[in-house]
Amino acid sequence: MERTAAARTRDAPRRRAAVTMEQIEAFLRSLERRGRATGTIQAYRRSLTRFYQALPPDKRVGRDTLSRWRDDLLAQGYTARTVNAALSAANSLLDFLGQRECQMVRRLAVADQAQPELDRREYLRLLSAARAQGNERAYLLVKVFAVTGISVHGLPELTVEAVRANALAPEPGGPRRPIPASLREELLAYIRRRELTGGPVFVTRSGRPLSRTAVTAAIQSLAGDAQVAPEKCNPRCLRKLCQTTLAEIEADVRRLVEQTRDQLLEKEQRLVGWEAQDPP
Repeated sequence: MERTAAARTRDAPRRRAAVTMEQIEAFLRSLERRGRATGTIQAYRRSLTRFYQALPPDKRVGRDTLSRWRDDLLAQGYTARTVNAALSAANSLLDFLGQRECQMVRRLAVADQAQPELDRREYLRLLSAARAQGNERAYLLVKVFAVTGISVHGLPELTVEAVRANALAPEPGGPRRPIPASLREELLAYIRRRELTGGPVFVTRSGRPLSRTAVTAAIQSLAGDAQVAPEKCNPRCLRKLCQTTLAEIEADVRRLVEQTRDQLLEKEQRLVGWEAQDPP
């Protein structure tokens, strides 16, 4: 028996409305009204902007959209923890839009494994290898991550304008800080040689910001000549080196302050302490 038109309509896949940036902003405003922390909302905005850019041209979501996006993020080198956070943001958006059938519940297993750490000698060997290869862009990428602590998704914030103004936000939307003078001079020289007039400093030949995969590949191209393990040659390890170095310097400064204070107190004790000898 031929199926009725009503049955065919009922069983056909529902035509979903396209996801828009306006919907994403409405979802983020709803988080703000519910008292979510500013940092959390910023992280959601980054993940959902990335999700929107990864959608097909019609910007519609299907049942396999999140699984495809997950695989793409893993192929780009994102960690399981980062991918899980991105999927959580997308799942929350789909719940907000009433598209729960497109959510992806299963999370990736996160290995409890310490991130390999790069030491300063290895960092200097990476810089030396880049100079020997004549690879100025790789040299500057290594130095930018290790000196400024910028995250890879914040790299597009390193613009010609930011370098000239000497104000860089290591995290998108975060506070701006001066760029260390030696690095800024090298960046300005690179900008002049490349005849860049504005926008991100590190771009492809077509002018698009470098992808995470391209950035990591550029740094890992130095691994062999630098004799550094490839798993240490990535923005994450360079950024961790920056954070570790700053923490060590701050600890040294605190020790110096404490030593100076102790020396001052000892001097005062010798002069006016209760047991000090009375002046003649």
